[in-house]
Amino acid sequence: MRYRGAGEAGMGSVCISRPGFWNSFSNQALLAGNTSLSAGVNYENRFCLAELGTRSAGVVIPAGKASAGIVYSHFGYNHFRRSMTGVACGMALGENISAGVQVDYFLERTSGEYDNNQAITFEAGMAFKPAENIFIGLHLFNPLPNSLRNKKMPSTIRAGAGIELTGALFAGAETEMSSGEKLVIRTGFEYEAFRKLWLRGGFCSENTSFTFGLGYLLKSLKIDLSFATHERLGITSSASIIFKIK
Repeated sequence: MRYRGAGEAGMGSVCISRPGFWNSFSNQALLAGNTSLSAGVNYENRFCLAELGTRSAGVVIPAGKASAGIVYSHFGYNHFRRSMTGVACGMALGENISAGVQVDYFLERTSGEYDNNQAITFEAGMAFKPAENIFIGLHLFNPLPNSLRNKKMPSTIRAGAGIELTGALFAGAETEMSSGEKLVIRTGFEYEAFRKLWLRGGFCSENTSFTFGLGYLLKSLKIDLSFATHERLGITSSASIIFKIK
């Protein structure tokens, strides 16, 4: 289930090393870096097919050294729907290290005589800042044996790092390994070309996907757009809005 934002999608989905709103649900340790009460919505249109659209919404609530988050994501159409609800918490363990965990509930519904499927799992992450401009992230999803559930669910481990080369340029890279799948490599960058306007680009080895996007900050409202190519199926577009309430 995808619940990343358009900003992360424009960077090749590099999203587990640097604090951000949607990043907090990709690596819950990054929740500790959020100091504002924030809410966001995102829509991903895969290959221009409404039936493959994913809608996501989230809220981040700061509380001192810890922050809480709630995220919801919905994929599909009337005859096949998959939703996910997650409750997360991230906490600073020290000046340059944080950790977080999230409990997930998945529900899959199909029309006709097919059974609905439900599953509960968790994910966890850690974030490190060994230097002022260097970020490192580690994330685990579903680190449980499938023998504990009726339906198999893949387990995933991700590791990544990023660096702020200047005050306006960030670059990062990640690797991802899921059970039964090939290793995936992602790279991406974000550049503040003008004040409050960001340009993004990236690459993902999965389906040889190139990505690009842009973001704009209007007072307390941030708007992001992104586009990702697929070697056979076409373009996936995403749009997200993040509002800092306080």
